[in-house]
Amino acid sequence: MKYSVLVVDDEESIRNLYRLELEDEGYLVHLATCGEEVFSLLGSENIHVVVLDIKLRGESGLQILKEISKRYENLPVILSTAYSSFREEFSSWLAEAYVVKSSSLDELKHQVSRVLERSYGAGVPH
Repeated sequence: MKYSVLVVDDEESIRNLYRLELEDEGYLVHLATCGEEVFSLLGSENIHVVVLDIKLRGESGLQILKEISKRYENLPVILSTAYSSFREEFSSWLAEAYVVKSSSLDELKHQVSRVLERSYGAGVPH
């Protein structure tokens, strides 16, 4: 089974980098820039985990996280941000994991694999 990851970030370079790295790990990757695209993809694709930036242009990733938690309560979300201070916000606790952006994507790839294994059991290809 090929797991599907939805990457949500308003920076094209970040989306493309995450897509390339996660595809190299064997995942099917979908991309979104805003909440509207997120919920359109969640309604039409079989998404297994969401990697969500907290600060999006004109939108709060934390608000999108709250809405995902309401509509898709078993869908795991990994917050990805340049700001470690958001760990203190209660709404960020709805996420399965929290990754601070860095030049190395090892932590992100590790968390995606860990969250998928925890949510869907053995057989995660990483």
